[in-house]
Amino acid sequence: MSLIPWLRWNEAPPRLSSQSPAEMVLDTLMMELAGQMREAERQQRARNNTNRKIRTGVDYSWLASTPRLTYDLSPGERLQLEDVCAKIHPSYCGPAILRFRQLVAEHEPEVQEVAKLFRSVLQEVLERMKEEEEAHKLTRQWSLRPRGTFKTRARISPFASDIRTISEDVERETPPPPRAWSMPEFRAPQDD
Repeated sequence: MSLIPWLRWNEAPPRLSSQSPAEMVLDTLMMELAGQMREAERQQRARNNTNRKIRTGVDYSWLASTPRLTYDLSPGERLQLEDVCAKIHPSYCGPAILRFRQLVAEHEPEVQEVAKLFRSVLQEVLERMKEEEEAHKLTRQWSLRPRGTFKTRARISPFASDIRTISEDVERETPPPPRAWSMPEFRAPQDD
């Protein structure tokens, strides 16, 4: 018999994140931007190494390591991006990341262009949020509007008609069909 289950009372219970959803969206989007910038930087180094090998015809990469170029956002640009990220609703975070990854894969941007691409994706998402919010407001207005506002003055009665039809004449002259045996026969008094 193990005592480990009995000793677990000392452990702290697992806690959920104390961040608000807006903070989590901000952190997630900024981590995605940082990761895509690192990947773009790695791809740019690989392209430069390939070009150098083609140019010189010799691979000296094993001999000397080139200094790592690290592109970082300026503090002002970072604050602007964080401000835009904070406006994104949590339900749009995933689609924004997917769209950003799709554009990065399509365009294969340089490291400096990744932030601009990210900003354009965020602007697209904000526009989509605005359009959907306006559509939601309109549907809410229409659903809250009282139903009796569109009354017509003319009453339409589908069975009352002043126009004589051939079928009416035929129906008047033919005797009614015989009733079922269990039902009594009712006849309207005829005016002769």
